[in-house]
Amino acid sequence: MSDIIRLLPDSVANQIAAGEVIQRPASVVKELVENAVDAGATEVHVLVTDAGKTCVQVIDNGQGMSETDARLAFERHATSKIRQATDLFALRTMGFRGEALASIAAVAEVDLKTRQQGDELGTRLIISGSRVESQEVVSCPLGSNFSVKNLFFNVPARRKFLKANSTELSNVLLEFERIALVHPDVAFYLYSNDSELFNLPASSLRQRVLSVFGKKLNQQLLPVEVETSLITINGFVAKPETARKKGYHQYFFVNGRYMRHPYFHKAVMEAYDRLIPAGEQISYFLYFDVDPANIDVNIHPTKTEIKFENEQSIWQILAAAIKETLGRFNEVPTIDFDTEDRPAEMPAFGEQVLPIRPPEVHYNASYNPFTGSAGSIAGRKATGTVTDSILPASSSSSDDSTMAWGLDRLNAPDPSDSRAAAYAPASDSLEDVLPDKDGDEGRLPLGEEQKRASLTGGDYLQFKGRYILTSVRSGLMLIDQHRAHVRVLFDRYMEQIRRGKGLSQGVLFPEILQLPPSEAAMLDALQDDFEAVGFDLSSLGGGSYAIQGVPAGIEGLHPVELVRSMVNNALEKGGDIKEEVQELLALTLARASAIVYGQVLTMQEMTTLIDDLFATTMPTYTPDGRPVLTTIREEEIDKLFNKP
Repeated sequence: MSDIIRLLPDSVANQIAAGEVIQRPASVVKELVENAVDAGATEVHVLVTDAGKTCVQVIDNGQGMSETDARLAFERHATSKIRQATDLFALRTMGFRGEALASIAAVAEVDLKTRQQGDELGTRLIISGSRVESQEVVSCPLGSNFSVKNLFFNVPARRKFLKANSTELSNVLLEFERIALVHPDVAFYLYSNDSELFNLPASSLRQRVLSVFGKKLNQQLLPVEVETSLITINGFVAKPETARKKGYHQYFFVNGRYMRHPYFHKAVMEAYDRLIPAGEQISYFLYFDVDPANIDVNIHPTKTEIKFENEQSIWQILAAAIKETLGRFNEVPTIDFDTEDRPAEMPAFGEQVLPIRPPEVHYNASYNPFTGSAGSIAGRKATGTVTDSILPASSSSSDDSTMAWGLDRLNAPDPSDSRAAAYAPASDSLEDVLPDKDGDEGRLPLGEEQKRASLTGGDYLQFKGRYILTSVRSGLMLIDQHRAHVRVLFDRYMEQIRRGKGLSQGVLFPEILQLPPSEAAMLDALQDDFEAVGFDLSSLGGGSYAIQGVPAGIEGLHPVELVRSMVNNALEKGGDIKEEVQELLALTLARASAIVYGQVLTMQEMTTLIDDLFATTMPTYTPDGRPVLTTIREEEIDKLFNKP
């Protein structure tokens, strides 16, 4: 039998490696910008066309490369940062494995221009699909200029699965922000389709955070600083009152590298325990500086997951540092005591004050509630049992008559109240107020009565401001009023979006919405859908928008937070398909506009809500799959009253 094991060609091996390292245009931006930082650049320009699908260009003023280095850099595992295995445990640079450029060149067309300090001329290298097309001497500025065109041109399946331009641009901006936040001493500039999105000159760490996410964040950040023999932590955490469910910014950095770490995230949230509502998050920007020998950054292809040697100790240090920051800036509930040096003021009593005596209880020992006619207020008043049982024995006759008159007023039903006849007994006999055994004549059969009640909508009961109860043929139906309204509003907003005829209500004073570039890019992509719902948004430039109109029917909601929540939902879900984005906008708006739990509804409001619910396409479930109603069968109710 012939041999079947063979070595893969380098071009195929590079494409396989590219599948791990280069997943989308944002991966290209990340690798090239990190290489620019490692090269000592003080100024980095990033230019993307069509969210990086057509072209990604990164220009830096770093140390550049020689002719030999430029050619060798595109070989697999070619690196200037590793000489031996022990160097892996002393890393201070961003890239080190030597796979980035080889992976990029395997799935794109790369044009590199680079020149070192002291050289009069530089080198231009053109590579397409791991094959060197040309190499020549050119005149170029100091540093490197990478131009990556037609990403995944030779892997159509990978290119087909790229998302919409808005989603891919958001991912590019996210990777760019992560690098810019950790290198405030480097100037970064980002352009998308010849439009400037970021202009970040070299600055302090706090100023860099504000430049990326807006100056409004300045009033929300509290500094965190702690230095131990194990780790040094600095950065910022947000005040508890800024907690929100969407739109928060959470970043961990270790030794200049962004990382995800759910375990340390729990430490941060532990420090905010009982300070923020359940389910909400806060923003934080935390920078760790640890000995490289105590971490392992080589456990994930994108190097965003890092293993720590002393995770539990760091967890405790982190939580304590944040708690100390919150306490130092009085962001935790405290009890303020008066510490002035003065004697406590105690009430003084004179000798003329009467001694304190316990209250005396007076009652009529001869009172018998069964001496009068049952159910008759008049009979009890006639025997004197009402007044005698309450009035003290020492009361005068005038006081008795006065008290009796007051009790008559309290116990007697109001003749003007239409309900008085229904609740007042017809006679002094107890048997008169009991239901007649033969009094069901003329009533509908039980099933028909339930059916008619459910169809006419005249027999609804609201339970604790949360559920609506009504009888149906099979038993008792419970309807969640909030979810029912979400279902109704979702269908209504989806219809408005499809027709593009959402009613807009102008606002007297336009609200100003400020978004970071990543969220602003998503909002621009969803502009038509927002207008179809009923929003009137106008761009003011620089990520600022004026909300001049809102959809009719959302009175009482904050339009700025509502739009921000809808944009963040689209970012999280990766709104790449128009239908999915439209459903996401409609669902977010429906949740925000629906009646809340605890809201008391009138009979007419409950009737309208139930009628609208059963007119929808799917009345039993919300758009996100939560049950709207349930039925307790009559047999189950009967079992509750049957003895075991």
